[in-house]
Amino acid sequence: MFATVSPVQLRIDAADRLVELVEERRGPIYAEEAARRLFALRHVPAGLARGLLDDVVAGDARLAWSGDSVRLATPLGHDLLLEQATYVVVDLETTGLSPDSSRICEIGAVRVRDFELTDEFQTLANPGVPIGGAVSALTGLRDPELRRAPPVSTAVSRFLAFAGDAVLVAHNARFDLAFLDRETERLTGKRLAAPVVDTVALARRVLGGRVARASLASLSYFFGTSVRPCHRALPDAQATAEVLVALIGLAQERGAATVADLCELASTRTRRVYEKRSLAFGAPAGPGVYLFRDRYNQVLYVGRARDLRARLRSYFRSDRQRPAVEAALGALERIEWRRVGSELEAGLEELRLIRELRPPANARSARPDRYVYLRRRGDGLVCSAKPGPLGPIRSRTRARLAARALDGASDDELADPALALPRLRTKVRALAESLRYEDAGRLRDRVEALERLECVRKAACCVVVPAVEPGFARAVFVCGGRIAAVRSLPPGAGARLEVETGLALCRRAEQSFEPEVADELLLVGSFLRRPPPELRVVPLVADAILAAARSAVTRAAAPAPAPRSPGRTPARRRAA
Repeated sequence: MFATVSPVQLRIDAADRLVELVEERRGPIYAEEAARRLFALRHVPAGLARGLLDDVVAGDARLAWSGDSVRLATPLGHDLLLEQATYVVVDLETTGLSPDSSRICEIGAVRVRDFELTDEFQTLANPGVPIGGAVSALTGLRDPELRRAPPVSTAVSRFLAFAGDAVLVAHNARFDLAFLDRETERLTGKRLAAPVVDTVALARRVLGGRVARASLASLSYFFGTSVRPCHRALPDAQATAEVLVALIGLAQERGAATVADLCELASTRTRRVYEKRSLAFGAPAGPGVYLFRDRYNQVLYVGRARDLRARLRSYFRSDRQRPAVEAALGALERIEWRRVGSELEAGLEELRLIRELRPPANARSARPDRYVYLRRRGDGLVCSAKPGPLGPIRSRTRARLAARALDGASDDELADPALALPRLRTKVRALAESLRYEDAGRLRDRVEALERLECVRKAACCVVVPAVEPGFARAVFVCGGRIAAVRSLPPGAGARLEVETGLALCRRAEQSFEPEVADELLLVGSFLRRPPPELRVVPLVADAILAAARSAVTRAAAPAPAPRSPGRTPARRRAA
């Protein structure tokens, strides 16, 4: 079955990609180059390029023509003085949190002109789906009254006519604008073009910690608004409008004079590393590994990704990383990436690079000298550096806890830890029945970890994934408690020779308890538990492996499904 995509959806996706191209260039991009990169053309005349891009640029408020180049547009109304601007404060009630699966059921709005609340707008909307008990209890809305309301498209059209070209304001604007954008796209094929002010971010900036929370209820109480929020659209919009007027006064005290200044105050504070986002430009949208390097070309961090492009760009968003990675980003000067055919191969390559390079920012630094094992001493178990079946364990503290879990194990159970699992499960049930739930939970986690390691050590299979080279596949042979071989299977008769070589290495594989072997085995085990679509697990039989390789190559050569429009990311619903 083939997926179909509407022309509107294609235009929106093209606009998103064109915005990224302009950002990568840090300025206008010529129409010819934009058309070549956007439509994968080798050569395109200037006139044809302009014609191809006209609909895309005209249909997106973020883009504008600058001669024969495309640039980012300045939103209409940004240059207005604060006292001259008209604001429309909007609030929505919805059937859920995601615009992908939920719909608008009520819209309330208030127009603010000359810092006075003037006109109001309110309408229910028929979402076409049940509202749900939780939302109904929160808002007081019921399905029968919503079924008598106009459809969502009609309600949104009326609101857009009410708002006009005014500056849009909302409390936690990303949530409300995600729904409005989705409905506006359905109606017009375009997104909202008006400037947007988020009172949550604006309050956090201008109040400077004078309120414990920036929820609408907290701000309403702090400013003493005449209307208190109650999870209905119009009262919440009225309360937000009063809060907006107070916040604008505080913003003017901080030097804000225009709508652009207000939007800047209300924008998310970008981290200093955001300026380095261009280092990730050009990364491919496929699996691979990446290395962060400093000015001296030293490797600071190694990671893997199923989508290199998306993963690398995520580092430069507003969310902070853990301290070690944040420090690596601060010293980052260059990003090196290497394409591979699958996420499994990326994981194996990541382990190898971490072992060889020992980058300081990696939490899972491969330090075999720090790994410990358990062994028998007298009637108990002790930690040891000598490899054995009970390990490896990366933390000595965890090793001591595991020793307590295996306390009283027989010699047979220590030789084959899987034999201890029934006894340990019985102990978990006994702890739970004694209401010692935390002890039972900890023991259960240790039992599951032991069970996973023992299960994958006994595995005998071949994992087949696509290779980065067209027409090739990669076969990972797991046997004897280790990865016995990794072979590239070429197209044609050479694949059988590679498979037979891998099977011969499996027959000669000897079990090893070394940390490096266990790390690779646990990685493969994680993919066996939750296999991605491109992965095939087959027995150690030549014909089965060759058939899986042909399937992997065919799947890799098939065209990718049409991408969905990323749109706006819905934020978590505001707190009352």
